[in-house]
Amino acid sequence: QVQLVESGGGLVQAGGSLRLSCAASGRTFSRYAMAWFRQTPGKEREFVAGIDWSGSNPYYAPSLRGRFTISRDNAKNTVSLQMDSLKPEDTAVYYCAADAGTLIYSSPSHYDYWGQGTRVTVSS
Repeated sequence: QVQLVESGGGLVQAGGSLRLSCAASGRTFSRYAMAWFRQTPGKEREFVAGIDWSGSNPYYAPSLRGRFTISRDNAKNTVSLQMDSLKPEDTAVYYCAADAGTLIYSSPSHYDYWGQGTRVTVSS
């Protein structure tokens, strides 16, 4: 079992930055691939970024590569998402997810555990 708690969301102006964090419980955190998704009302949950257990292989949604950076600290059981040059279209609820497998998937159906989400609002 892994429990995930996101933090760091809030209101930011376009062009600004935010850093989201996801704290995970459980001693097997380092075995999980981790990912960030986001969702807006009426839309499906969208893959943002993922990272494998080692932290050496990040993967990004093509449209977000270069503005978002995912990282993890297995010693602290955390995964982070640094978001720069934010745009109003980045406004969403952002979710942290964990997958017991070794691969990173962009489909939310592959992920076993989810956090409650943290809201990000980017004003124009």
